[in-house]
Amino acid sequence: MIAIALLVAVAAPVFSQGPKAGNKEANLKERLQQKLDEWNKSAKFSGATLGVCMEDGKCFSLATGYSDRTAKTPMKPDDIMLAGSVGKTYVAAVALQLVGVGKIGLDDKISKYFGKEEWFRRLPNSKDITVRQLMSHTSGLVRYEFNPNFLKDLTAEPQKYREPVELISYLFDSKAPFEAGKGWDYSDTNFIVLGMIIEKVSGRKYYDLAVNNVLKPLKLKRTKPQDGPVIKGLIQGYAGAGNPFGGFDEMIKDGKFVINPQFEWCGGGMASTSGDLAKWAKAMYEAKAFKQEMLDEMLKGTKAPMLGPNAEYGLGVIIRPTSQGLTWGHSGFFPGYMTDVMYFPDKKMSLAVQVNSSVPQEIGKPLGRVLVEMAAEISQ
Repeated sequence: MIAIALLVAVAAPVFSQGPKAGNKEANLKERLQQKLDEWNKSAKFSGATLGVCMEDGKCFSLATGYSDRTAKTPMKPDDIMLAGSVGKTYVAAVALQLVGVGKIGLDDKISKYFGKEEWFRRLPNSKDITVRQLMSHTSGLVRYEFNPNFLKDLTAEPQKYREPVELISYLFDSKAPFEAGKGWDYSDTNFIVLGMIIEKVSGRKYYDLAVNNVLKPLKLKRTKPQDGPVIKGLIQGYAGAGNPFGGFDEMIKDGKFVINPQFEWCGGGMASTSGDLAKWAKAMYEAKAFKQEMLDEMLKGTKAPMLGPNAEYGLGVIIRPTSQGLTWGHSGFFPGYMTDVMYFPDKKMSLAVQVNSSVPQEIGKPLGRVLVEMAAEISQ
């Protein structure tokens, strides 16, 4: 849903061959585990996981705290959580696959796809928006998910299945804050419209494409569509009492999400593990999910200061400079969970962290900072 807001190799690979390699690997894991545990003890969140993929492709995951703080169930490294807006990276990948085969044009006006639809003229900036502007959040389409009317309707019918057109309808007949291409404003609505284009040109459901063209080929076995209120293996998430998305602290009651998380769809819409997210980042940013020329397009950034100093947003990717080097990735929020993923192109390594809380005061510090600190530890 909403984006908020390292891994460095030593000269010799950490997991080099030889009798001392195992000791180095074990020592690294112990140091990272200690930092995870220290963070957990200093804050108030229930639990967290960390996924790491090294330059040589070897990956591992760690965990701290609890997946259920009432039952005191220990968090496991492969526990599944909702990844929030990190799900936009899969949507971007599917879209770029379709761009690569000529079914979508990045600089096509979206009127090419929806100009004959009755609702189209009611969408702000409709006649001027391009596909690229959707993917870079420069369209002028604002967030539907924080619209008071949407939140009111979600509270009234929390388990309702919501169609994409229904979601974007919360913007109908409103005025955009800027002309298409003349500003930047992060919005799930952009990726809802992008998902609609994906389905229109392919004749297939987005989730089917994501599973068949991304998840299966890359063996992301713990990543699954967020397509209903029951998601197998999903652990408890804590959103804080009185939150606007249902009002409950515990987001899972009797095995079912208290609101239907399906509404996020292409605004995020994936459940995953930190391990799978780290693998995904390494694969995607090394052009394993689509052609190199599409990756080049993805990484053409637009200034996005609200995401951090000197941050830019490409096509479904946050480009962030850090003390440990440039990073490509994404952050994510969905009630009960927060996620951040970073890939370090200079070192070809990736990190991902997930927390089963979406209460900032409980987490203690931004997840991006956690990843940078972990990267600094690895670089020693």
